[in-house]
Amino acid sequence: MGSSTLLSGATLATMNGTGPYGRIANGAVLIENGTIAWAGAAAKAPKADRVIAVKGVLTPGLIDCHTHLVYAGNRADEFEKRLNGVSYSEIAKAGGGILSTVRATRAANEADLVATSLPRLDCLLAEGVTTVEIKSGYGLDVETELKMLHAARALGESRPVTIITSFLGAHAFPPEFAHDHAAYVRLVYEEMLPAVAAEGLADAVDGFCEGIAFSVAETEAVFDAARRHGLPVKLHAEQLSDLGGAVMAARHKALSVDHIEYLDAAGVEAIAASGTVATLLPGAFYYLRETQAPPVALLRRHGVPIAVATDLNPGSSPIHSLLSTMNMAAVLFGLTPAEALAGTTVNAARALGLSDRGRIAPGLRADLALWDVEEPGELVYALGRNPLKCAWVAGECVRGVP
Repeated sequence: MGSSTLLSGATLATMNGTGPYGRIANGAVLIENGTIAWAGAAAKAPKADRVIAVKGVLTPGLIDCHTHLVYAGNRADEFEKRLNGVSYSEIAKAGGGILSTVRATRAANEADLVATSLPRLDCLLAEGVTTVEIKSGYGLDVETELKMLHAARALGESRPVTIITSFLGAHAFPPEFAHDHAAYVRLVYEEMLPAVAAEGLADAVDGFCEGIAFSVAETEAVFDAARRHGLPVKLHAEQLSDLGGAVMAARHKALSVDHIEYLDAAGVEAIAASGTVATLLPGAFYYLRETQAPPVALLRRHGVPIAVATDLNPGSSPIHSLLSTMNMAAVLFGLTPAEALAGTTVNAARALGLSDRGRIAPGLRADLALWDVEEPGELVYALGRNPLKCAWVAGECVRGVP
């Protein structure tokens, strides 16, 4: 049996739902064998082999539950085009957008993808992120989709972080299938998905259901195949229009529906009934200069859990800061600081189907972050400041000094 460590003296933001943040002033957390053994008021703390006095706010390790972090190339030119009046849809239809990154990613080898993606991952880890979801979707052929997922797994071996992978073959139609969408959809669910599942490379299956991407029926064919392979699903839905993708995703008990700026009342009711998480991605909203905000008030009214993520990608959301994204969710979408922090902890864990993290509670992983702030809301208040003092992954201090 390993030794025990008590972190004592910080304000705890347990995210357990007992008041704002599940806040405990002058709290303590007991860690044993990489797991939280106890949490509560420091005055009632059990004995431990080692006691570390800590000051500030202690939260669960942050979780970025939606990223496209593995890719090659650069789309700064498209950023400039959009600022000159060219729309995201126009760029995509002209062969840019996702397809631009597909060309660069197909040309890169796995080692190149790992090397170029590590700095992006390090930006997130520097802000107390301990779990990151990474999607494929810039390959759009069997070989490159597998290569991307192998690279994502390799990132998890290179850094002290949990990497969760999502297969996103249904992201865009590659040029070679521009005039035969049905054939590409079959390729996704008859060849790509079985190959990914055979190697155990994906924790979930994702899709992009949108007018410039996949129809509801095309996406559902992929989801049906995911179910046959025992994989949960999630969906980019209602970002640019309302196609009803979220309602379909709810039928499949999707872990999350993401973006959802155009989600209507029927969609909100459907995901509320299915227990699906609504993941907000304010980075894409910001970069694409959108004006239609997600229906946050309606989500609240129906008790839908709300997650927040960076959507880190080379085109519509090249944002490498989850803290900044939390601020944007508050300023642009009206989330409270408590909702924003829940969105990157307990609800982000739920969006990935993870029940062993996201809160400070006995029995959960000791993934923790200590911040040089007085109150949890300060993590959302300041833009451009990183107050991380220390981060623990499974009870091991991996960054900073307590």
